[in-house]
Amino acid sequence: MLRSLVIILVVLIIIGLAAVGVLNYFYLSMLEPVDPAASEDYVLVEIPSGAGSEVIADILERGGLIQNSVAFRYYVRSNNLGHTFMAGTYQLNPAMDVEEIVNKLQSGDVYAETTWFTVPEGYTLKQMADRLEEEGLIDSTKFLELADDPTDNILDTFTELRRIEEPEIEYLLEGYLYPDTYEIYTTADEEEIIKLMLGRMNRVIDEESKNRADQLGLTIHEVLTIASLIEREAAVAHERDRISGVIHNRLEIGQMLQIDATIQYILGETKEFLTYADLEIPSPYNTYQYHGLPPGPIAAPGQPSIEAALYPEDTEYFYYNYKYDDTGEHYFSETYEEHLENVRRAEENLD
Repeated sequence: MLRSLVIILVVLIIIGLAAVGVLNYFYLSMLEPVDPAASEDYVLVEIPSGAGSEVIADILERGGLIQNSVAFRYYVRSNNLGHTFMAGTYQLNPAMDVEEIVNKLQSGDVYAETTWFTVPEGYTLKQMADRLEEEGLIDSTKFLELADDPTDNILDTFTELRRIEEPEIEYLLEGYLYPDTYEIYTTADEEEIIKLMLGRMNRVIDEESKNRADQLGLTIHEVLTIASLIEREAAVAHERDRISGVIHNRLEIGQMLQIDATIQYILGETKEFLTYADLEIPSPYNTYQYHGLPPGPIAAPGQPSIEAALYPEDTEYFYYNYKYDDTGEHYFSETYEEHLENVRRAEENLD
């Protein structure tokens, strides 16, 4: 009799252990992702402030993000996580397991809507401000005020700005906001956008660039100023290095740069043909009236123009003029006499 009871007890224990094992197996399986292949099928869920694990479990189950709300609640309770979730909107997907979802809700890494914007190479700060305002991203007046008088947070993003000593500069950040395509939160303000663009330029101007500038005897400000002139003058990519060579050659002998793009910067518009009156505008940016570089960049240079400024073509050219033959190219010449002949050729092309 006793032996029979022992056998029955052993059988019951085995059945109980098996049942526990089966239940544990199903419990663990319910913590697995709903669909491991759906890692790109994002779902936005709103976790209300003060919501308990029961409410959260129901929200997740209705969103197709967990297999079973009871299993989720048990997981939360057994791990003492009930008061660690943060309210907000979260971006989750069915390929996440319960542990990943819980970690996300604990982190407070809430979803924020983003948008994209693009600033082309060669844009001035005013053009950037107008474009971003048209896209509803900034207030152009505030943007330009920060570009003229940056906060310490902005200056800390690119410390080279603190070395600029040009009292006649138009905007301190002109030429420093890197032209590129950016993704930002829709809540980003003017300062955040400026810091993002300035930070991108800070990565483009790396240690190699700074060392090369030192070799040339130039500051980073001067490099970006030359790069901006190249950006505005070179209509075709293969002429960047050569135009840079002309600029460096003129600077070396103290010859006026006489670059039309600087006049256009003063005017605030791109005129195909400048007048003599335009060339006599009293401005430190007028390279027809003042020797050397203008006080600062006249546009936002891209990396190719920055590299051209740092690595100019070794050339004997001191002059160039637009061909007016629909190629976008220039005639280059070593002497003023050759330059005058090229001007005549360009006029014939224009006719």
